[in-house]
Amino acid sequence: MSRLLIPRRKFLGLGALGLGAAALGFSGRPADAASFEELIAHAQSLTYGAQRLLGRNALAREFSAKDISPVFKVNGTHMPDTTEYEALLAGDFATWRLQVEGLVATPLSLSLADLHALPQRTQITRHDCVEGWSAIGQWQGTPLAEILKRAAPLPAARFVVFHCADFYERAADGTGQYYESIDLVDAFHPQTILAHSLNGEALSVGHGAPVRLRVERQLGYKQAKYVMRIELVERFDRIGRGKGGYWPDRGYEWYAGI
Repeated sequence: MSRLLIPRRKFLGLGALGLGAAALGFSGRPADAASFEELIAHAQSLTYGAQRLLGRNALAREFSAKDISPVFKVNGTHMPDTTEYEALLAGDFATWRLQVEGLVATPLSLSLADLHALPQRTQITRHDCVEGWSAIGQWQGTPLAEILKRAAPLPAARFVVFHCADFYERAADGTGQYYESIDLVDAFHPQTILAHSLNGEALSVGHGAPVRLRVERQLGYKQAKYVMRIELVERFDRIGRGKGGYWPDRGYEWYAGI
């Protein structure tokens, strides 16, 4: 993806932003750029606040089996191009371990079998991509809350960062590895899972094997694939370019609520 794409459902919201910018006297000149970025950040804060007003456990819509899409496109990376991932794939992920670390009382190292042994959740939800397409799929996986309860976040922890196996680009500043983050409210949401299955089958490589994040109240780019490590942090300004995710580092909203 080489350019910033705007979700269709946010078009009207951006129109309102434009009117607001005009009202504030934004002309498009470089001197006004900081003011416009502040306006966008304010709009993101409004979206975040509106979601929180709906309730910490307000659910994204769930569908029935008859609604499942016949085709579920692959978003983002189709195959991580590292020797480490290739070795894991060749061994059917038998040696894969999910590391849970950072601001936790009990660091964890979990195998796929460990994840399967934890309580499971199955949900049929719609994936909304920032590029304008949607698909409905059945996801099964381990609620992230079950993992975090065992790791016991420390009081200073505010965010959960997902470090992934894929390098979306090889940036000169070393920030090309994919990562994402959510706050603890979304992390403990009942529909936030580490999915290992799609439509009753183990995840394909294209869909993020061995596990991917599903945080159903946000857009598709938040659904990090190829999750290798979870890190609990107080702040993420020292990770990547400091905005909390690969695409947020490049101008997308950090909180991509729908």
